Amino acid sequence: MIYIYQVAFSFSILVLISLGLALIFGMMKVINLAQGEFLMLGAYFCVLFSNMGLPLWITVPLAGLAVGAFGVVVERTVIQFLYGRVLDTLLATWGISLFMIGIITTIAGPQSHSVSVDVGRISVGGLAVPGYSAIIIAGAVVMLAGTYAIWRYTNLGLIVRGTMQNPEMSRALGTNTSLIYMFTFGFGSALTGLAGALLVPLFGASPTMGALYISKAFIAVISGGPWPLIGTISASGLYGGIDGVISYLYSPVLGEICVLLVAIGMLRLLPEGITGHMRKGI
Repeated sequence: MIYIYQVAFSFSILVLISLGLALIFGMMKVINLAQGEFLMLGAYFCVLFSNMGLPLWITVPLAGLAVGAFGVVVERTVIQFLYGRVLDTLLATWGISLFMIGIITTIAGPQSHSVSVDVGRISVGGLAVPGYSAIIIAGAVVMLAGTYAIWRYTNLGLIVRGTMQNPEMSRALGTNTSLIYMFTFGFGSALTGLAGALLVPLFGASPTMGALYISKAFIAVISGGPWPLIGTISASGLYGGIDGVISYLYSPVLGEICVLLVAIGMLRLLPEGITGHMRKGI
């Protein structure tokens, strides 16, 4: 039972940190080097709203909305002028990343901040684990299912997918592609902000926390392949299983090393990712 819990928890963490990137990078092909700082910003918004006396179930969605609004501002002022210009986008988002770290460090200081949540502990396989971990797992499932439902079964999702696949045709059919790009970037930013807010009670908020998660997120999304959401689920399940079991049996450091080695092997054997392999029907 404890193995299932460890795998589920590792899977949930990967889903949370990767879901927003799956939309921004996987669908929009925007390499956002500030993605980790968007997660960090969500964490700090959660701390800010909690210090104002708001309960966690309100601060988490508020933090997501705040980061989503910030993402819309970034897209309108910077990103929309750089679509198709990979190197320029890398430099611009790297600059945004450094700017955000500097601003947060100046305002909140370099020390870590956290939010206290008292949800007790639960027994899993005879081992007492934080009850908030169950909330993390449930939150990841809800975010993943909700995003997939919107993108797969709604007219909005159809328009977004059509715009990302063929913007010229979508524009010819009367779609405001600029607005769709803005919405998609903002939605992906909001998901990342939600992830950061959910992770605060467990890991805290610090100006450099984004660097701890961004590499894992890129590995999961790239390994997933050309179908961003399905690929993210598949890659997160694979890497979450490896990390969960190895971390429990040995150590978290060895778990991360094993994930990296498996990711290297995966990209060598499946250069188009897991869903690229599935799409070919091989």
